[in-house]
Amino acid sequence: MSAPLWTQQSLQKATGGRVHGAIGLVAGVSIDTRTLAAGDVFVALEGDKSDGHEYVRLAFEKGAAAALVRTDRAEDLADAGPLLAVPDVLEGLCQIGRAARARSQAKIAAVTGSVGKTGTKEALRLVLSQQAKTHASVASYNNHFGVPLTLARMAESAEFGVFEIGMNHAGEIAPLAAMVKPHVALITTVEAVHIEFFPSVEAIADEKSAIFSGLLPGGTAVINRDNPHFERMQAAAKASPAGRIVSFGSHHTADIRLVDVVLLPESSVVKVECFGRQITYRLGSPGRHIAMNSLGILGVVDALGADVSQAAEAMDQVTPPSGRGARVMLGEAGQDITLLDESYNANPAAVRAALAVLATTPVGDKGRRIAVLGDMRELGEHADALHAGLAPDIVTQKVDLLFACGPHMKALWNEVPEALRGAWAPDSASLESLFLDAVHPGDTVMIKGSLGSRMGPLVAALKAKFAKGNA
Repeated sequence: MSAPLWTQQSLQKATGGRVHGAIGLVAGVSIDTRTLAAGDVFVALEGDKSDGHEYVRLAFEKGAAAALVRTDRAEDLADAGPLLAVPDVLEGLCQIGRAARARSQAKIAAVTGSVGKTGTKEALRLVLSQQAKTHASVASYNNHFGVPLTLARMAESAEFGVFEIGMNHAGEIAPLAAMVKPHVALITTVEAVHIEFFPSVEAIADEKSAIFSGLLPGGTAVINRDNPHFERMQAAAKASPAGRIVSFGSHHTADIRLVDVVLLPESSVVKVECFGRQITYRLGSPGRHIAMNSLGILGVVDALGADVSQAAEAMDQVTPPSGRGARVMLGEAGQDITLLDESYNANPAAVRAALAVLATTPVGDKGRRIAVLGDMRELGEHADALHAGLAPDIVTQKVDLLFACGPHMKALWNEVPEALRGAWAPDSASLESLFLDAVHPGDTVMIKGSLGSRMGPLVAALKAKFAKGNA
């Protein structure tokens, strides 16, 4: 039987909270009753749209071991089950996270970047877990509650930890990095993402570089050498507690240098020079951008003291996460439709990368490459220009038909050749029938947009229409 994640004593020591009732052994930490498992401590976070305190009783009905609640709500909930009462629930969760980090002997990696954070984090989880017990954040839990929640869930027995750290405003990364205290920190790349909230891309580079401020003394900063802001990030790393800087990319001075990459429809073959040693491996995800991030992964693995060769060998198991390039085959045999599900998020760099993958993906007999794009959010006053700027990529990446939705995507729609225009609509719901009616067997379809553009329902609708037996 594995050791409990938390006990009443350890939780009380971490938070300084007041216990109401007797808290048994805690197996996990949850902020959502829909996914809560028996033995979890339920954290009653308060958000703009919901208050976790309203779900405390449901949490106990589902087998929660305890609930972390606000002090002034404890009396009303005292009959529901064992409570740990604190003045501020989010800060209580942060205190538990800090306590988990303080007791851990794991080697910790932190990942940030404008594009590729989650995929890189998942790849690190995979390759490291084949060498030792590895803990990593679920989904994209990379913000002010996701990071402390991930820490709070880390077992004392973990040997590696991988944390994703994100932001959309200045000043958000440094406090999260300080909480994680990584041994190694990776920036995948810096692009004009969330530019609405920053005066320049340089300011975004500065915010991403704040991850190095949380490094343990002598830690390692891993930086994309090909990014135009490399020198800026390098300067930040030199001013941080980092004792070592590792660069990766195709640049001739990169410590981990891309020698060659063969881009295949469903994978890539990557040859690198890693600290002077030649390594060739197969990567189970297509796309040059994924191949480039794999070099950063090798840098992290080396900095953590894990086996680089073994990690490279495991790269063939790295596949795109759902909503971030996952490939789904639909339709009947011989009449397949290939779906590239990129529906989770979007920015100019990520859309260009997805279009490049679409260009290398085969189509069936009489099939077409169809791009379905929703608005890219948080691009500020230059949003229309950034959307329109994708038009050359639509042409050069062999897109046969474009479907688009959202006010900013209208700017792209107006720029592409008329022969490539499928349909434009003000929102994804209005686009759905126009898009579905156009798709036929043999097509390859890529769907991408910011989360707020609601491209996920288009993915679900396409799957429903062309599910096996429905085609």
